[in-house]
Amino acid sequence: MASPKKKLQGLVAATVTPMTEHGEINFSVIGRYVDYLVEEQGVKNVFVNGTTGEGLSLSISERCRVAEEWVTKGRNKLDQIVIHVGALSLKESQELAQHAAEIGADGIAVIAPFFLKPWNKDVLVNFLKEVAAAAPALPFYYYHIPALTGVKIRAEELLDGIQDKIPSFQGLKFSDTDLLDFGQCVDQNRQRQFAFLFGVDEQLLSALVMGATGAVGSTYNYLGKKTKQMLEAFERKDFSSALNHQFCIQRFINFVVKLGFGVSQTKAIMTLVSGIPMGPPRLPLQKASREFTDNAEAKLKSLNFLSCTDLKDGDMEACS
Repeated sequence: MASPKKKLQGLVAATVTPMTEHGEINFSVIGRYVDYLVEEQGVKNVFVNGTTGEGLSLSISERCRVAEEWVTKGRNKLDQIVIHVGALSLKESQELAQHAAEIGADGIAVIAPFFLKPWNKDVLVNFLKEVAAAAPALPFYYYHIPALTGVKIRAEELLDGIQDKIPSFQGLKFSDTDLLDFGQCVDQNRQRQFAFLFGVDEQLLSALVMGATGAVGSTYNYLGKKTKQMLEAFERKDFSSALNHQFCIQRFINFVVKLGFGVSQTKAIMTLVSGIPMGPPRLPLQKASREFTDNAEAKLKSLNFLSCTDLKDGDMEACS
């Protein structure tokens, strides 16, 4: 695994948490999951126990075990394993942070508490500071996802002076569509070597133009290889190719969003594409319908994201 001080960059898969049909965590397939990400998708960084991983639907002991399994199975295979340790309880968040440090994770991330909410920047920073202090040697990332937390404090405002309060602060996972806020995070912190990790997969190219240094997302579990082609085109300044790759990814995401797309559907797609049984989500989420899975499979094939043996000749939608 990477040196603990290394900054997270490039593509990061927001991992799902595999479960049995009875809603228990299926630890036995995480080793296969690691191999699939590395060998099939070329993705070597993971973000564990986040939104996609149903982290806040798991017990504290389950979150610890999931983190341990990813660190153990990812050793010498994955570059970076960042554990989301956010919780409504400061004490639980600190416990998870300390545990992440003990098991050898490469970083921790925290969302804003979202029931009793911080009402301004200073209150939020104080909460984050207390969590970071429980694992001072680990790089600390703020996970900005206002649509789910309801905490509307702008990331640009939060970043102002944050390293004075949280010395281990290394960047943020920005899961919002506000490119003005994201752009100003980058623009106003150019002297600091922060990681600016974008979290809206269908808008990643826009964020790269704005200065994103990496991306954390659920689609990189199964569209990692395709997204890497976009990153490579962007890096060689072939913006026309990069745009074609982004449009191709958007076609799929636009299609599944219209059907109803969330964690449950991500699990169904991962089961389909990887062949690893990811199982259903935990309540209150509902299992994806068979109809959704069939439609998603047809769309993936039409876009050449899956083997196309079932395709008719002359399908014009396939992405190069």
